[in-house]
Amino acid sequence: MNTAIHIDVVSVIIFLGVFLGIILSLFFILKPSSNIKANRYQGFLLLSLSLISMEVDLNLTGYIVKVLPVTYSTAALNLLIGPFLYLYVKNSLDQSSSKKEWFNFILPLLYLVYLSFDLIQSNEFKYNSYILSAHLNLPLLEVHPTISNDPLKINKYLDLLMGIQILFYIVLSFVKLVKKAGETGASIFRTTDEVLRSTRDVIFHMCVIILIFVIVKITLHGNAGNYFIGMYVALFALLTTLRVMNDSAYFDRSASFLDIPMGKYRKSSLTETGKQKIISNIMLEFETREYFSESLASLSDLAKKIGESPHHVSQVLNEKLNKSFFELLATYRVEKAKKIIKEDEGNKLIIEEISEMVGYNSKTAFNNAFKKLTGKTPSEYRKSLNSLPLDNNKPD
Repeated sequence: MNTAIHIDVVSVIIFLGVFLGIILSLFFILKPSSNIKANRYQGFLLLSLSLISMEVDLNLTGYIVKVLPVTYSTAALNLLIGPFLYLYVKNSLDQSSSKKEWFNFILPLLYLVYLSFDLIQSNEFKYNSYILSAHLNLPLLEVHPTISNDPLKINKYLDLLMGIQILFYIVLSFVKLVKKAGETGASIFRTTDEVLRSTRDVIFHMCVIILIFVIVKITLHGNAGNYFIGMYVALFALLTTLRVMNDSAYFDRSASFLDIPMGKYRKSSLTETGKQKIISNIMLEFETREYFSESLASLSDLAKKIGESPHHVSQVLNEKLNKSFFELLATYRVEKAKKIIKEDEGNKLIIEEISEMVGYNSKTAFNNAFKKLTGKTPSEYRKSLNSLPLDNNKPD
């Protein structure tokens, strides 16, 4: 076996990206936040990309020869990228609980089982596979496997399958994003809402990754596409690390490791007095005038009402309340709905009527927001109130 090691600038950058990516993914997965499920799925997405990049780097440097048992061990992770992307977007936008999320992992699990045919091969067989896939001009070892590593002959279609699957989940994610933007009256291309912007950027960058992969696969040979993707992911891991170092509250809000750290508010002209004035005007609109109950409520409209720019309003909400505009809107709408349900008159109203009274045009959006903030749907919440006198000794 040839055990020569080759280290260059590209392999070093990918290695640093892998190291930082794994550390960041653990923060996303383990650190408590207001959006735990979305952050966990994002953490698993980053972890998958990092581990895939790690094997890419091992192949690039030749270190894979020293750890041949792990060859192709990350192949099944390629089929997790799409599901983790979609579930991150889904839970970022509505966080509605679903028992069907496990369905997205059937294909990766089936392929993981199939991958066992590869994992049980000898080190000599894996060495030959590495030489062939990397298109190295080196002699192959004489190997006589007792069982095929690909009995169904599907491994050669893995790249195509992965591309189709990720494209499918990108489309699903984009549909979710457009639907959410439509419910709130926002534009996904010109929005200052942190959640919409963050999920939009994730979808955009995943499209870029797929585009890089397809172009390189068509024009180049071997694993060059994987190397470009490894560099791309490493770049964002490095940029996100710098962003975290300068923002202690980074993991406490909805943020993506694929966000481009543009220093969004760094050059803001707002003084502390100006920020306090804006937050006071926002509270006046929400608490006194119940602006949240307007069905066409939007960040730009609120900014116009208080005579400020949407950019400054978004900045103040994030800095002072640690909420996006839509998170604040949902909080007030749900609290108002709870008050209505508790009143005697509320028992005579159907859920759709209560939804419209607090500003929602969609019963589904109302149910999702209510369950996210209370753990119950409006109907379940009403039932729990009606049964409270009879179940006084039972925990809520």
